[in-house]
Amino acid sequence: MSDDDQGRTAGTGRLVTGLAWALLLFGLWLWGRGVTGVERDPATGDVFAAGLPAGLPRAARPLADAVPQRVDIPVLGVQAPVVARGLDAQGAVDPPPYDQPGVVGWYGGGPKPGAAGAAVLVGHVDTETKPAVFYQLSTLKPGQTVRVFRADGKVAEFTVDDVRVLPREGFDARQAYGPREPGRAELRLITCGGTFDRVTRSYTANVVVSSYLTKAAG
Repeated sequence: MSDDDQGRTAGTGRLVTGLAWALLLFGLWLWGRGVTGVERDPATGDVFAAGLPAGLPRAARPLADAVPQRVDIPVLGVQAPVVARGLDAQGAVDPPPYDQPGVVGWYGGGPKPGAAGAAVLVGHVDTETKPAVFYQLSTLKPGQTVRVFRADGKVAEFTVDDVRVLPREGFDARQAYGPREPGRAELRLITCGGTFDRVTRSYTANVVVSSYLTKAAG
């Protein structure tokens, strides 16, 4: 999300529309954490990699809950602290403070990164004077790596499998935030995209990077 100034973040400048979240939060929480009957590899217990692009690794078994502390995106040179965020008064995900463009927000009401379900991390794309933490997010490609350092000492490694730019007009929240494969541990990285509309003081789209857990260390 951009923060050229406070006005940029008002109204339509939010990362997620309040209506979309009001309709989806409870359903996504149940879906992401309560799915049963998932097909797994009998030898490893891993979720089968159904529908993955050729060459991408199998999904790893989800981890137990643990709060995220840092996110690294090696190919972009990103190493950023993660802070828990909630919803604002309109029901949209509240991004990190405007004066902390290098910080990433985790939606604390949803799954934790590495646990089953789709965890959500949000960050600004730029500031009034310089790029912010997710400035190059849209350049990520399938097969590249995102690492989340967790409070339990484990490092959850995610593999990117999809990058989309979703227009704000007719925004499909389920497409953006719903799990792609039931039973997987997934991670969404989200920022503003498209073009900046100086009339509405907002960007015209959101960049949504989808990834899934493929390894855990520590």
